[in-house]
Amino acid sequence: MAAHTSQSVAKAAGDGVGDDTAARGRSRWTDSKAPGGTKGGLRRALATHWYAWTMIAPVVLVLGVIIGWPLVRGIYLSLTDANERNVSRTIGARHIEATYEFVGLDNYVDVLSDPVFLQRLVWTVVWTVACVSITFTLGLVLANMLNRDFKGRAAYRMALILPWAVPGFVSVFAWRFLFNRDNGILNKILDGGGIAAVPWLDDPTWAKFSVVAVNVWLGVPFMMVALLGGLQSIPGELYEAAEMDGASAWQRFRHITLPGLRAVSMTVILLSTIWTFNMFPVIFLLTRGGPGDSTEILVTQAFREAFVSSPRDFAGSATWGVLILALLMIFALVYRRSLRKQGEVW
Repeated sequence: MAAHTSQSVAKAAGDGVGDDTAARGRSRWTDSKAPGGTKGGLRRALATHWYAWTMIAPVVLVLGVIIGWPLVRGIYLSLTDANERNVSRTIGARHIEATYEFVGLDNYVDVLSDPVFLQRLVWTVVWTVACVSITFTLGLVLANMLNRDFKGRAAYRMALILPWAVPGFVSVFAWRFLFNRDNGILNKILDGGGIAAVPWLDDPTWAKFSVVAVNVWLGVPFMMVALLGGLQSIPGELYEAAEMDGASAWQRFRHITLPGLRAVSMTVILLSTIWTFNMFPVIFLLTRGGPGDSTEILVTQAFREAFVSSPRDFAGSATWGVLILALLMIFALVYRRSLRKQGEVW
């Protein structure tokens, strides 16, 4: 009877403890879900990681001033009819107030309904795909070559990285001299072999080929260095085991190298796509968008609207810029979703 009573008391005590524990758990869950829970969590995060927040605050501030404000201003201008005739300006001692007006989405309708936009978009996509695919292929080939031990490997690496070290505008001007129809080195070499001079920058087809070639020359070093780093992170034991199992060079490349480079490849392809899509210097400095407008891409068209056309159309240029940003954001989101489906974390 005493034993039975003690067991009942213990059970009751245990039930009380369990109920109290469950109540505390529910209380914590309720607190975390309550509106004040988020604020408390943010306060704790700030108290815990205050040093990290302090370190990144200047960067966030600078980015907000350099990128955030121009972006907001550009979006606002794209919703107006601003041009050089109706913006605020100072002429001598006289200050003229802005008279442009809000027009809503009219600029976007005008640009998207203009055949010029589709022409620029198609060539920009072709230009980007051609440059990125050729750059990636050449970078992968060179990275595989430089990943092997041979005499003078360091010298070859330095020579192949050199185009990346030279300022872009210097490289483009050098290529412009090479492509000169009358005195360029390339045509001098062709003339020596009995081949007629090629109008590198004067013919629309050759001009497109030329800008792609120059951009590939500038982009290969970055791609090569990134892929070379990825190759060196692949364990050599995998290649040794595959070779012992009788795998051919192509099978080792397909089943070891390519999967091992997947994470690096996805990142460099994304970066290269964004850079090439917005590659203003090569197009502008090499061909000025010509001959005619055959090599004009979206970003050079936005520049032309703001600084070349008369009157300068600031609202139109801002509209082109916002559309470029929207296209790149859509591409990045689709790209990220495709990577997630493949099991990549990004």
